[in-house]
Amino acid sequence: MTITADQLRAARALLKMEQRALAEAADVPVQTLKRYEGSTGPLTGNYQNISSIIRVLEEAGVIFVGDGDVSVGGPGVRLGKISPEGVGHFVGNG
Repeated sequence: MTITADQLRAARALLKMEQRALAEAADVPVQTLKRYEGSTGPLTGNYQNISSIIRVLEEAGVIFVGDGDVSVGGPGVRLGKISPEGVGHFVGNG
């Protein structure tokens, strides 16, 4: 799956997650995450880093909506049903 920098920023904002907390959970350097978020268009770079970030966000309840997926509008994110363990361990990290 490919996501855009806008989707990454929006997903993190939906979860009210600090950059440091996401970077630690995904085992990615904070500077790498900042670089991804500061870019435009689809994320490019280390596939494992990007996949790890996406996995953490999806496990926390984010649903990525790709361009052409059944939805109104273009690419985006949607917050699915949140389980207590999905977001709870991020509270206070940051």
